[in-house]
Amino acid sequence: MFPFITSQLKTIFMGFEQYHEPANELSDETRTFARMIVSLTEEAEAINWYEQRISVEKNKEAKAIMANAQKEEFKHFGMDLEFLLRQKPDWAKILKGILFKTGNIVDNGEEAEESVD
Repeated sequence: MFPFITSQLKTIFMGFEQYHEPANELSDETRTFARMIVSLTEEAEAINWYEQRISVEKNKEAKAIMANAQKEEFKHFGMDLEFLLRQKPDWAKILKGILFKTGNIVDNGEEAEESVD
């Protein structure tokens, strides 16, 4: 009905959806952390979308292209996660106690969490 107003409101409020506190009260580090969390989430969503597309695609060439694109999303996800872990040593320590380990995942998680308490 009022496209100009709608457009202006969208511009004002877009980009702040990742914040649960007033952005101007957050430190630069916290805002960067929030951006990277959003980026990590977006990469996970892209990986999921490709996974679904790949599972139903009948054309072999199209499927190969999608699989290639998904691998790039894995890389982006990994880079985002590594950045975040470098910012939060306790988080990194917990994940090191869980990831790439054999044994019961829940038990590993409990032990890892206890290691930072």
